Amino acid sequence: MKKAMKKMVSLGISGLMVWSLTACGNSKPAAPASGTTQAAAQTEAAKAAKGNALNVHIDVEVASMDPQIATDGTSFEVIADTTDGLYELDADGNPVPALAESVDKSADGLTLTYHLRDAKWSNGTPVTAKDFVFAWRRAVNPVTASEYAFIVGIAGIKNADAVYSGEKPLEELGVTAVDDKTLKVELDVPVPFFESLMAFPTFYPVNEEFFTKCGDQYASTPDTLLSNGPFKITAYEPAATTITLEKNPDYWDADKVKLEGINYQVIKDSQQAMLAYQNGDLDLVTLSGEQVEQFQADPEFKNIMAGYLWYMSPNTKVAGLENLNLRKALSLCFDKEAVCANILKDGSIPAYFAVPTLLATGPDGKDYREDAGSNYFKTDKAEALKYWEEAKKELGVESLTYTMIVEDTESAINVAQFLQSEIQTTLPGITINLEQMPKKNRVERMQAGEFEIGLTRWGPDYADPMTYLDMWITDSPNNYGFWSNQEYDSIIQSAKKGELALDPAARWKALIGAEKIVCDNAVIFPVYQKGNAVMQKTGVEGVEFHSIAINRYFKNTTKK
Repeated sequence: MKKAMKKMVSLGISGLMVWSLTACGNSKPAAPASGTTQAAAQTEAAKAAKGNALNVHIDVEVASMDPQIATDGTSFEVIADTTDGLYELDADGNPVPALAESVDKSADGLTLTYHLRDAKWSNGTPVTAKDFVFAWRRAVNPVTASEYAFIVGIAGIKNADAVYSGEKPLEELGVTAVDDKTLKVELDVPVPFFESLMAFPTFYPVNEEFFTKCGDQYASTPDTLLSNGPFKITAYEPAATTITLEKNPDYWDADKVKLEGINYQVIKDSQQAMLAYQNGDLDLVTLSGEQVEQFQADPEFKNIMAGYLWYMSPNTKVAGLENLNLRKALSLCFDKEAVCANILKDGSIPAYFAVPTLLATGPDGKDYREDAGSNYFKTDKAEALKYWEEAKKELGVESLTYTMIVEDTESAINVAQFLQSEIQTTLPGITINLEQMPKKNRVERMQAGEFEIGLTRWGPDYADPMTYLDMWITDSPNNYGFWSNQEYDSIIQSAKKGELALDPAARWKALIGAEKIVCDNAVIFPVYQKGNAVMQKTGVEGVEFHSIAINRYFKNTTKK
């Protein structure tokens, strides 16, 4: 999922942690008391987890509940629990109408007129077209510095890029509230995956009056959050280890929601998480490493292929890492198969590519990887050593030392330690130090360019290769390595809004070529495409797992 649109935005987000409360609603926030330990918080959550509420394990904290600020999959999941957009995803991952009751499309596909169903926010005010206009303008407002501002341009919404760059005023963004229940959207070019994007949180509505009343504290506590979705939050604060949701009785589709609520528990240690599952405190838990072998014969075990690509990102502004031979050496020197088979054991597959498998289907009906092939980044330690010898000559060095930053989850640490060993063994003279930190801090460091190598991940926001390839254009907020290539930029720009955008077959072929440029230049060092091994309690049904946009949906989940 996405990163920073402005390097300074991380300071604004982290500021949520220290704001004091000025209530926007009428009730007091139900957040954990200061100094509450993780174990104590989990005990309290377990006590509250009676009845028909679903108890769910997550291994990282929710960073933000603001739909225009959030950037990570965990935050997106919880936001989607509480908020509907124009569309939602069905069990097969296809977009279906949510707040959009119907749509009229112009013959050229450039004007979409949405008619909204009757729905209301959890404070009783109706959801209107103005809520969408406010949210979308907020996303591209340079003052907001939204890390996902670019996706409004990806959606083809008229003038999105010009508005974000400050060339045009907010009012010229191609979205208009014709009346309370009619939303007109104008596009620069037809976008075949537009409906899929409308299920993505950046495009969720925000009530302007409530937002203004909350000010800087918006989305930081239950009192500063509104819901129009299946559930509403009753306990939350940024970085909390427990998050509690209850069914929203005023939800427009409430009859389909059978759960009383959802209780999230953040547990980073997989053994502790599994113990909570076995004790009955969790209904859904993610496994790692040896646990997979231990429980894969259990009838409650499930293996799901996810869309996340894990990779090392080299900062090309750091001395040595601008050298192509060094990057090629680092990209080929570690055993991806061993990472998946011996460390993760969760159905993850080796990543020989920059765009994952099972992401998108081309004009010919084939999966992207079938058309593009998977011959990049095959482990070749002998070839890696040759590249290293060339790099030493070009750089005039015999040794190099780099620090790789990694988030403090068990699986990420285990993978990082293996990569460290492989690099140092295969390429004598290279030393890799590891620095562990919470995911939020790791992301902020990479956003600011304050790193040398980072072990990171990217999840697809929509079903098209562009959700990955757009990351590596010059000055992209997600181009952590600061790599730049004019030919590449030209291809991507044309595929988004130029001649290629109007020719699906030519566009598809050009995107395959663009990926080859990224791989040939070792812009990233792919490691694996994530698989998820989970345990799901008998009696829990209807959990919808997706490899795109929102990881899991619980709207249609039942628990007996």
